[in-house]
Amino acid sequence: MPEPVRTAAVRAMLIGSVALILVVIDVLLAAGHSWLSAPALLAAVFVSIVAAWAVLDVWVTRQVWNQRNGVLSSPSSAARAARRVRRREHRAARAAARRRKRAPGRTTHILRHLGA
Repeated sequence: MPEPVRTAAVRAMLIGSVALILVVIDVLLAAGHSWLSAPALLAAVFVSIVAAWAVLDVWVTRQVWNQRNGVLSSPSSAARAARRVRRREHRAARAAARRRKRAPGRTTHILRHLGA
């Protein structure tokens, strides 16, 4: 993961953690019928909006990175081409082994078809 994207993701995770902590605090304050429940609720809502914005920032940072620097991994078409070459070599090796096995005489091929 590129450095700017990682930084944005860590920031979003920390803000999300603070939002969850504030929600838990608000639930506990509401359960205790405290007057601090209302300000804690406002703070939790505000931080939740900021956390959503931070997640959006991660997505935008990732898109900008990909657009400016391209994709870091090789395309899947390269992997498919390499697999195709390996398969072709494997088939050729199997066919050569079959030919070597049958090469000593043609009579075995004929006898096999006759059921002998």
